[in-house]
Amino acid sequence: MKIGQLARKTGKTVRALHLYEEMGLLSPERSTGGFRLYGSDELARVYWITKLQDMGFKLSQIRGLLEAVEASASAPKAMHGVRELFQSKLRDTRDQIQKLLQLERDIAESLSYLEACRGCGEASTKSCVECGEDRHGGISEPKLVAGIHLSRGPEGPNEEASTP
Repeated sequence: MKIGQLARKTGKTVRALHLYEEMGLLSPERSTGGFRLYGSDELARVYWITKLQDMGFKLSQIRGLLEAVEASASAPKAMHGVRELFQSKLRDTRDQIQKLLQLERDIAESLSYLEACRGCGEASTKSCVECGEDRHGGISEPKLVAGIHLSRGPEGPNEEASTP
């Protein structure tokens, strides 16, 4: 297939595919007319590059990975390095998932808390907990909400509250 067909199949731009070739990530054959020709191996390589980019790898890191595999004396040695790299990336991904799950819980908790604040008639910047109404069932103010409030005196922001 020609480069335009490969671009449509993979969702990549022609420029991205040219860059992959410039970096040595793709090696298309050339037709007698000089057109780049791509087969199933190149299609698989572009999908592989996309997955690695989704994992957070930069193109230069992907090139380095390929160079390390090619420089290995044996397939088992090459795959050992790839396995270690993927294991590390899996640990990082799982850590990121845990952080995102905690963030999801924090946001949901804050939204629940804020829903109860809709009926607050207090005309101040104080939180509902401070307005004296017990609409939150004893739930303390979530950190995502508590960080909004500054201690203010008659002169404006409290120096302690505004100091980083």
